[in-house]
Amino acid sequence: MKNWQKALIVTLITLTIGGIYLLVVFEQRRNPGVAPQTNPEQNLTPDDVAVVRMMFPTSFDDALKLQNTSVWMKNGYTMPYFPYEAGRIVFSKSAGVVPSAQRLDIKKVIKAAPPAQVDDGISHGSRQVFAVFALPGATSLYATAIGAIDSSQEEYFSDILFFYDDPHTIYDNWPKNVWAAIDAHQVLPGMSELQTRMSIGQKTQSDSSSEGSRTITYDQAGKTWTITFVNNHATTIKSQ
Repeated sequence: MKNWQKALIVTLITLTIGGIYLLVVFEQRRNPGVAPQTNPEQNLTPDDVAVVRMMFPTSFDDALKLQNTSVWMKNGYTMPYFPYEAGRIVFSKSAGVVPSAQRLDIKKVIKAAPPAQVDDGISHGSRQVFAVFALPGATSLYATAIGAIDSSQEEYFSDILFFYDDPHTIYDNWPKNVWAAIDAHQVLPGMSELQTRMSIGQKTQSDSSSEGSRTITYDQAGKTWTITFVNNHATTIKSQ
């Protein structure tokens, strides 16, 4: 076989392989099939997409923005509050713990040094920052801690503690009977974990980390609730 014949055979083989490759690529592009979903659609509920505003405070000046506003307690039955009389906080007279979803009309934000024996769940630092507030329809003033200052270090917890909008409007998809139970700090069969926390607070212990499918014990300022949730609905409710 002559050299030119050998070269022709090699060229034909190369062209044939190349043609097959191009044909395969063309067919794949023409009929790509079902591409795998890298971001499968999630089944989000109205509660998942509800807008809960944050302030991200980092300084006392940021905390001052709470003055002359209303907030609603998010972290219910955890934060003690004290009378505010004659321009000072009376730490010797605890008024209890702020209930869930309670509206607080904030009049001023101040710095104060609580006694060492006062435990409000926030580091004392050199001073704490307090929101001084009135309850709706009342004139008496009270104070609850929202942050701590230690030298140049400042920490603020208002985003954890408060809703800045009325939760009745944030979760306006909840039925009226559910909101009636929340306002009365009670629990109805069928309520979700979020609705239950809104009603009887955040001070809890649970037997599992699987939200919506577990049994949780709530401490509602000394009243104990034990509630079992199945598919995020309260099925068994016990209180004492």
